[in-house]
Amino acid sequence: MSQSHPRISKAVIPAAGLGTRFLPATKATPKEMLPVVDKPAIQYVVEEAVAAGLDDVLMVTGRNKRPLEDHFDRNYELESALEKKGDGERLAKVQESSDLATMHYVRQGDPKGLGHAVLCAAPHVGDEPFAVLLGDDLIDPRDPLLQRMIEVRQEHGGSVVALMEVAPEQIHLYGSAAVEATTDADVVRLSGLVEKPSREEAPSHYAIIGRYVLDPAVFDVLSKTEPGRGGEIQLTDALQQLATDATLGGPVHGVIFQGRRYDTGDRGDYLRAIVRLACEREDLGPDFRTWLQRFVTEEMQQR
Repeated sequence: MSQSHPRISKAVIPAAGLGTRFLPATKATPKEMLPVVDKPAIQYVVEEAVAAGLDDVLMVTGRNKRPLEDHFDRNYELESALEKKGDGERLAKVQESSDLATMHYVRQGDPKGLGHAVLCAAPHVGDEPFAVLLGDDLIDPRDPLLQRMIEVRQEHGGSVVALMEVAPEQIHLYGSAAVEATTDADVVRLSGLVEKPSREEAPSHYAIIGRYVLDPAVFDVLSKTEPGRGGEIQLTDALQQLATDATLGGPVHGVIFQGRRYDTGDRGDYLRAIVRLACEREDLGPDFRTWLQRFVTEEMQQR
């Protein structure tokens, strides 16, 4: 029998990373502000949270992340200039980011890992369930992953993670989950999790991608979690405890995602994400696809 659990209204977005894989671009610019076509990556993530009904957004930031706050704040000088020019289209785009959600910010003083970043959200979240969205993973709005995860949490309680099947040679880049089938084809129950295992150590080819719906019990577990892989406090380690001891805060389920995901975590996938999204834009796609096809054909002929 399904159960009713508290409504989720809060989202946490960890954004304190240094972005070392994108140096020198991220020397003075937060990686979350790198544009994906004509919007910073972080705006796609906030839009996803809002589309799932989460209009209270806490961003966990660090040093040199002030542009994140500025982007979601009003810019009266720019708005006034656009209004005087009669440029309503660009004015609406500028105002869109500041009207998206109620934004809050907290600093992660020390870069102690994702688990520690989530723990920084505890005073804001309190004893409510909440979602965590990582900015490296952009989920296509036509594939409502987060909404589905919230539905699973509403039915089963506990915590829910997003899973995607990856090639065996890629599993070391992710957390990996041991899973058990349920009556829903896209939902599994997790019996174990391992952070970035070797191909031989991985319990499955199901990788944990950057979406979580968490029970507030995770805060107590995280506060007692010792540093793990990389000397950091790993969220995966805390979820492992929740998955193997339901008395700590309910079960851990996974939603198997087979939709469109744009990985902006490394340079190659970042470029591919831009190309894919640009190709699908009504205003850019037709001309861009024509140019891209011609460019690829010419490149192939030269080889």
